Amino acid sequence: MKGDFISNLPKIYGMYTGGFVVFILFMAILEYMGVSAETIGILFVAFTVFIYAGIGWLSRTMQVDAYYVAGRQVPAVFNGMATAADWMSGASFVAMAGGIYFGGHGYLAFVVGWTGGYVLVASLMAPYLRKFGCYTVPDFFGTRYGGNLPRFCAVVVLVVASFTYVTAQINATGTIASRALQIPFEVGVWFGLLGILLCSMLGGMRAVTWTQVAQYIVLIIAYLIPVIWMSNKQGFGVIPQFSYGEAVARVAELEVMHQLGVVKAASVAGLKALSVPHAAAGDPWKFVTLVACMMLGTASLPHILMRYFTTPSVKAARQSVAWSLLFIFMLYFTAPALATFTKLQVLDPNLATGIIGKAFADVQALDWVQKWSSVGFLKIIDSNSDGLLQINEFFMRGDIVVLATPEIAGLPYVISGLVAAGGMAAAMSTADGLLLAIANALSHDLYYKMIDPNADTKHRLIVARVLLVILGAAAAFIASLKLTSILGAVAWAFDFAMSGLFFPLVLGIWWKRCNRQGAVAGMIVGFCVGTWYLYQVRWGGMTPWMGIDHLRFGIIGASVSLVTTIVVTLVTPEPDAETQKMVDEMRIPMGKAIIDQEH
Repeated sequence: MKGDFISNLPKIYGMYTGGFVVFILFMAILEYMGVSAETIGILFVAFTVFIYAGIGWLSRTMQVDAYYVAGRQVPAVFNGMATAADWMSGASFVAMAGGIYFGGHGYLAFVVGWTGGYVLVASLMAPYLRKFGCYTVPDFFGTRYGGNLPRFCAVVVLVVASFTYVTAQINATGTIASRALQIPFEVGVWFGLLGILLCSMLGGMRAVTWTQVAQYIVLIIAYLIPVIWMSNKQGFGVIPQFSYGEAVARVAELEVMHQLGVVKAASVAGLKALSVPHAAAGDPWKFVTLVACMMLGTASLPHILMRYFTTPSVKAARQSVAWSLLFIFMLYFTAPALATFTKLQVLDPNLATGIIGKAFADVQALDWVQKWSSVGFLKIIDSNSDGLLQINEFFMRGDIVVLATPEIAGLPYVISGLVAAGGMAAAMSTADGLLLAIANALSHDLYYKMIDPNADTKHRLIVARVLLVILGAAAAFIASLKLTSILGAVAWAFDFAMSGLFFPLVLGIWWKRCNRQGAVAGMIVGFCVGTWYLYQVRWGGMTPWMGIDHLRFGIIGASVSLVTTIVVTLVTPEPDAETQKMVDEMRIPMGKAIIDQEH
């Protein structure tokens, strides 16, 4: 990676953005000329995946520091964009607006928690981990606490949390590919995996970083255009984030009107009914606990923390967190507006797109209803045989709300293709980071640090690449089984991470008395208790304690981890003077990294 490349980044990505806009206009011209919607959808997804794969190929490397930390040369602004793309997962892009669509404001707990988590990252972790100079999160544990046991425990928690998370992303790629390419979901997940591996396998963190910057540009354009278009079309102005309050009030009126005299239905074939709000929507305790899980989970996820190892300095790491928040905010601030306008499109009989209360046969004849029904993501049932579609007879998978929005709103199909490309970019960018975090931890911390310390660069990187393929294939297989929703899998990943990593990580930075025994005990006990609680609540028939259900089991795990870490630390000898001096040095926000880059 050369200095002139870094200095030319604004020009390079400016040209890329301009080229992408030209491509969108070209697709619009093709649609106007009569090219089929299916062809446009395929071209959008294929073109963008091809571009990402090309960046991955051009960024291939056999240098250790380039593969693991992108040579520590990523400027703060671009690291912020890459982090935002890493963060804007299939859950953020594809599933979150769908959750708000069906469940109302209760789902804003995800938005608040995920955004708030970056405050913790900025204030408690990112600058100090960058000052430490490690390659991976387990690398920090192994060096800070000494020995291979803390390193191994961190690897286990990282693998479980990241693998759970990556299955959700591949689930999202399968959802998008199945609709855009008209293929079965079970085939779509493998198509998504292929694109993910092409982006990350050859260039590691360097390839993933520059690919994620490109993916962020695609996904934010794809998310904003439909919302602005719908807002303007419905008369709410061109800045929907500030003007959708009236639309919310109108949706509430329509929901009451449509539900009068209607017997509510919950679900059918795994699809949610429009008439049933989520139980957590009006529960403050559930809202607060979910926010806490998302915040602590955000600050514990290794694939996010790894992004701040790539900046040139401690100062740049801190700045890149602020840029990350700005770029993330642009999407999160828009998600409620998108859910609101989409729901209004379906419910309002005064709009041409409104379907509730319309003749059942007419709704069945709609192109978007037929196509989403054909891939199993939507279903309408005339349960009372009155020939009219009632609010309790419309069932949809929440994960498709964003993807289906352009078609529901009657927008040109080129916008649907753009949204599909954006959703694919969001899911792929996060999956890239997650798979890389797992493979790097296993190849660097398990293979190189514990099994074969004499392994040369070539063998270390071969091991990392082989692991990427194996882990990706396993995640695609699990995703194809549809064990839980995208948001459900993401929540579990955050809970696993916070149960095992959050407090041993924070205390390792801020409490120099914290020792190896305390950290190991905290990781093991917290992770095991949290996992046990998940199993008992989800499958064991246990009544949740204080309303802490399977989406919030991290509250239990992290609490136990904190108490265990502190108690065990206080009853065992304190770390040696050298370790305590190292912790003091780590908290000085300037100077050289504590660990040499080739450590």
